[in-house]
Amino acid sequence: MKGFFGSALLFCALHAAAQNWPAKAVTLIIPFPPGGSTDIVGRIAAEGLAKELGQPFVIDNRGGAAGAIGAKAIADAAPDGYTLGLATVSTHVVNPVVRGAALGYDALKDFTYVSQIAAVPNVVSVHPSVPAKNMNEFVLYLKSNPGRLNFGTPGNGSLGHLTGETFKFAAGVDIVHVPYKGAGPALNDTLAGQVQVLFDNLPSSLPHIQAGRLRALAVASEKRVASLPEVPTFAEAGLPLLNDPSWFGLIGPARLPPAIVSRVGDALARAVRQPETTARLEVIAASPIANSADQFRAAVAAGIEASRRIAKQGNLKFD
Repeated sequence: MKGFFGSALLFCALHAAAQNWPAKAVTLIIPFPPGGSTDIVGRIAAEGLAKELGQPFVIDNRGGAAGAIGAKAIADAAPDGYTLGLATVSTHVVNPVVRGAALGYDALKDFTYVSQIAAVPNVVSVHPSVPAKNMNEFVLYLKSNPGRLNFGTPGNGSLGHLTGETFKFAAGVDIVHVPYKGAGPALNDTLAGQVQVLFDNLPSSLPHIQAGRLRALAVASEKRVASLPEVPTFAEAGLPLLNDPSWFGLIGPARLPPAIVSRVGDALARAVRQPETTARLEVIAASPIANSADQFRAAVAAGIEASRRIAKQGNLKFD
């Protein structure tokens, strides 16, 4: 009985606090270092939420383990609404498939889903030193030079890792994985030519592609990206398994009070539809989503199952 009354008192306290939320600054955990697409989208969302809710949203970058360290910090936070975070395909779809029980959190049970923020294309790009102008030439080069090129990703268990391994299987090529602690460091080394190939979300790579410092070979998107009209989709390039775009979403720890979920979800929906926010997202080729918590959760569950099927089909290895 003591445990029951203790739980009841905690519930009442959280419910009362939810009515006045937010009464102070909110921490937003971004599970990757600065400079990557997750950080870019997260900061845009944080600014919009701060304007809508009248309290600062303070960014806390927690990189490492393909986002798993930051995701675990979100799961372990108090469910009072003052620590929220970003979920990505890496943290909540690929990592659960790659790491399984060793991950340290359950992607569906240990979080409260609020809303997906935006969808973005993924991209494979190469350093200009790679002698390939398009995907066809790239695949032919890799087949003639097995193991010669390296590909950078945000880390073992990241979406970039899954995409790279799926690419190796689908194209029948051998290319060496080099994991980093986030997209930012991987991007920097690709720009420097330390690795020659990068599998990434498009926003962080886009300005460097447009400046000619990277060469994009294909994008994962339903249609071509307006800012890169000459770059085909993976489906057009003959690799439909790689053609799913990515997304970023807003989450909290499990048992977040429904009143807070509703309020922050409504605020996010208003924020991403503000003309200035929409314009900022369009610049990085991102499309607002702002769906319901149930729709977000269902998308994560479907993504996990799809990734498991791809991993099994290709007998993919993630060591």
